[in-house]
Amino acid sequence: MIIAIPFLLLFFLLMIGIPVAISLAISGAAGILIANGLDVLLGILSASPGSALTTYELLTVPMFILMAEFMGVSGITNSLFSAVSKWTQKINGGVGIAAVITGAAFGAISGSSTAAAATLGKISTPAMVEQGYTPKMAGSIAAISGTIAMLIPPSIALIFYGLLSGVSIGDLLIAGIVPGILVTLTIAITIKLLLLKNPVGKSEQTYSLKEKIASVKVAGPFILLFAIVTGLIYTGIATPVESSALGALGALLLALKSGNLGSKAFKQALINTSCISAMIGLIIVCAHIFGYFITMTGVTRNLVNYVGALDVSPYFVLFLLVILYLVLGLFLDLISILILTIPVVLPVVVALGFDPIWFGVIVILLSEIGIVTPPVGMNVFIVAKVADVPVRDLFSGVIPYILMLLGLISILIAFPEIVLWLPSTAMK
Repeated sequence: MIIAIPFLLLFFLLMIGIPVAISLAISGAAGILIANGLDVLLGILSASPGSALTTYELLTVPMFILMAEFMGVSGITNSLFSAVSKWTQKINGGVGIAAVITGAAFGAISGSSTAAAATLGKISTPAMVEQGYTPKMAGSIAAISGTIAMLIPPSIALIFYGLLSGVSIGDLLIAGIVPGILVTLTIAITIKLLLLKNPVGKSEQTYSLKEKIASVKVAGPFILLFAIVTGLIYTGIATPVESSALGALGALLLALKSGNLGSKAFKQALINTSCISAMIGLIIVCAHIFGYFITMTGVTRNLVNYVGALDVSPYFVLFLLVILYLVLGLFLDLISILILTIPVVLPVVVALGFDPIWFGVIVILLSEIGIVTPPVGMNVFIVAKVADVPVRDLFSGVIPYILMLLGLISILIAFPEIVLWLPSTAMK
């Protein structure tokens, strides 16, 4: 009964719209108070902020956010789609595929799914409609392409999973590369298949080889930053924190070179970074308070023992977890899902013999689906607003992509070495 009260309180608070961080803090504090008394609760409340926020790897969060802010100021993100389109224009569905590739590239700059969806919805959707795509298909491509940012380094989602799980953030970022590429290919293949039924015309505009090569220069800064952030981590030359700082510095130099970084833009970039970082920090502190309650009551230990005693296949338990994450994705955002589940679920997954790095990638992939499914579907609502496409059309338009992504997830579950191969070759 002691265990049930805080969990019921947590779900009640979430249902009435209390922010997830505050809900975790209140329910966790209530659980500690009931189980261990006021003195223990006061001790945890006084020590938790310091212990939660002194993690060295947490510095990657503000650095990567600052990098994204400076890249946004530089204007490079708005030029990527145009540059990629010049190379894909003669392919059937080339404009849609250009949007997908741009989504992956944008992810390598910002790591934010919603920011990627907003940019793609604003830039690529009108270009696709002009090419003959229906607004429904164009908007759904923009919405689903934005999800790639959740896997491609510097993925804030993978970093947050690493902070909650204690798994190496460097290995997680490297592990996201191959699945991120596979997601990009899966979405592009889905576009090609859909266009077999409803073909669109190819672009009549042609570009010379010289113009195409010139467009590559636009992608140069993106390639440089990706090499700094990911290459240094992979080769072991720099830690994730050091790489994130170098990435932020590189983005600052690019913003200065563009001439767009005035004092006002610089100040706004710092304010945005501070606000987002403070929000994430508050969530982490509150998650720690709830984590103390879970540890003190032995919820995780009892659950591991219970699942271990069951006479069922580990893959059956994994199947149930996949269903759980798909259901949670219908109602909660990614950060909320990670906070609520990872402290309890991950020890069970590890006890069943699954790799925590691989599981992190699978969870993020499942969350990608959640971000485009109703009723939350944040990417869909963002694209619907910026591209002026009905929400209902977009939710139905992303269904084929969701089915293909579920197929990809099934393959990654069956062959975990696809995820684990690249981090296993990284230099430590």
